[in-house]
Amino acid sequence: MMQRPLRPEEYSLKETSPHLGGGGVSGDKLTTTYDLVEQMQYLYVRVVKAKDLPPKDVTGSCDPYVEVFAFSKDRIQASVLEVIVKDKDFIKDDFIGRVLFDLTEIPKRVPPDSPLAPQWYRLEDRKGDKGKGELMLAVWMGTQADEAFPDSWHSDAATIPSDGLANIRSKVYLTPKLWYLRVNVIEAQDLIPNEKNRFPEVFVKVMLGNQALRTRISQSRTLNPMWNEDLMFVAAEPFEEHLVLSVEDRVAPNKDELLGKTVIHLQNIDRRLDYKPVNSRWYNLEKHVIVEGDQKKKEVKFSSRIHLRICLEGGYHVLDESTHYSSDLRPTAKQLWKPSIGVLELGVFDNCHLQGGENAAGARDTRIGKVRIRLSTLETDRVYTHSYPLIVLLPSGVKKMGEVQLAVRFTCSSLLNILHMYSQPLLPKMHYLHPLSVMQLDNLRHQATQIVSMRLSRAEPPLRKEVVEYMLDVDSHMWSMRKSKANFFRIMGVLSPLVTVGKWFDQICHWKNPLTTILIHVLFVILILYPELILPTIFLYLFLIGVWYFRWRPRQPPYMDTRLSHADTAHPDELDEEFDTFPTSRPPDIVRMRYDRLRSVAGRIQTVVGDLATQGERLQSLLSWRDPRATALFVTFCLVAAVVLYVTPFRVVAFLAGLYVLRHPRFRHKLPSVPLNFFRRLPARTDSML
Repeated sequence: MMQRPLRPEEYSLKETSPHLGGGGVSGDKLTTTYDLVEQMQYLYVRVVKAKDLPPKDVTGSCDPYVEVFAFSKDRIQASVLEVIVKDKDFIKDDFIGRVLFDLTEIPKRVPPDSPLAPQWYRLEDRKGDKGKGELMLAVWMGTQADEAFPDSWHSDAATIPSDGLANIRSKVYLTPKLWYLRVNVIEAQDLIPNEKNRFPEVFVKVMLGNQALRTRISQSRTLNPMWNEDLMFVAAEPFEEHLVLSVEDRVAPNKDELLGKTVIHLQNIDRRLDYKPVNSRWYNLEKHVIVEGDQKKKEVKFSSRIHLRICLEGGYHVLDESTHYSSDLRPTAKQLWKPSIGVLELGVFDNCHLQGGENAAGARDTRIGKVRIRLSTLETDRVYTHSYPLIVLLPSGVKKMGEVQLAVRFTCSSLLNILHMYSQPLLPKMHYLHPLSVMQLDNLRHQATQIVSMRLSRAEPPLRKEVVEYMLDVDSHMWSMRKSKANFFRIMGVLSPLVTVGKWFDQICHWKNPLTTILIHVLFVILILYPELILPTIFLYLFLIGVWYFRWRPRQPPYMDTRLSHADTAHPDELDEEFDTFPTSRPPDIVRMRYDRLRSVAGRIQTVVGDLATQGERLQSLLSWRDPRATALFVTFCLVAAVVLYVTPFRVVAFLAGLYVLRHPRFRHKLPSVPLNFFRRLPARTDSML
């Protein structure tokens, strides 16, 4: 059964009007933590322990429970709370006693009020008579702001298995603290090769966990080779892996022999915040691994050595996200962190508009959607309440998985600090003073993503690898025909104002609207007579445009746009290509068809790039004497122009040039101009290409 396509407005952002409770805003200060969400009332029952139970109980001693139960007030229909104590049995649980509470007498508590102290309550039988046994309880009416809310057993989740409760409770995951590890391999001394009758081809291989890099083969083929190469790795606190360096000899194209190895603890490595020199050290190389820094290490009288300069770089930010969607750009070292400029508050509403996967206990977590909000698009001290569409792109096409209602507020402590941030570089200073290459950054970003995925998968409950990669946009750099089309039309959208201005100027030059052309002539004459007004006029015009557009400024945050992404018009085969694995897993005939399609697209791009190169080479040929007659004409023209411009005032030249450009169509002809004809006849290097 085919699903009907959704209307474009169903993919758009919708403004909501929730009843934000739990306190309000008093001036610029918040009265409670939960004032951005709707206040929900809950009945909390905290069961601490029991004592003096009847002999039915197995132990007969004080049994600790320490459980908190939360019941939504909207679903409570009774007027009495009944807490029953039973003795678990194989066939039927035996009734021990109960405690009754009148709901109208239950106290209310809202943080920051102090928590209620539990009390002992004597158990009653079914007839209401007091019996043996007591139960320690605390009962109160509260909200979701209560400290017991995250870890309580909710009545709404009674049907969920116990092993799945951890997945529906709120939890904060802390990403590991990442460092760039710089290993500068300087030289080695006194190497002992296995073959004495040849010059060794030595290189150094460095490993840190799953990361492995190697230097080039030393140019000095001696027993004391030199490299002076920098190798960069990503390390995460706490440092669990050791740095393993091995010096190897290339004895054959596919055969390397170990000359020595050393293992170094990362805890013993220096940390630096800037680019000050780090002290280098000599490390002994052994055929059998000996951990550097081990107290039981034996004293070695003679061994091969390697000279290293190792440090943990705290002045860089370890990039683990896509460049366009980075949520944190602070350096690793906390000493370099700048003070915060404000507070971002986010309220999430449960509107029951989500579509989960059919296989909840599957081997992978399915994507439902994501929301991106750039902080610079938010007005300060304003609450944004919207329903965001959750959209995912599947091989079958774009699909709306539901909506999520959010309340967002960005509060700043100082407007001057925020404005000052716009003048600061995005990345820490080390990225500009001593930048890393693009290839290094791509490799380090991949390694950082793997480390974050591995560490968060060990949390409880674990965040699976596909969840972390989805949050970090790992596949954002992969080729996609859909993304290529979207980026092309984005470029066209950026250039469209220039095209519009060009068409408007062409209409002025051809006198399509004589009144406008006459006004442009008057403005042109004024600017010629008073050239000091040119720059003020330009900036005043830009100011007026900005003020004019203020009336139509965006009043809502950006959201996932299916039309901008070309997700709603993508061809099924293009989507199948986008979701293909790397390397491809499709049949050869499909790969051949897609390759031919890519060749045709690349051919058009190649033609455009070639045309641009041709125009640039024609400019270069003006003075290269590749065409001696054209260069002679151009050189003569330059001499005459220099003399004329020297003796003629600049205002006169500009005035005559402007009148020539704006001349009436009666003085125009449809043939190309002389300078254009001259330029098109200039030679280019296309004649020399195969």
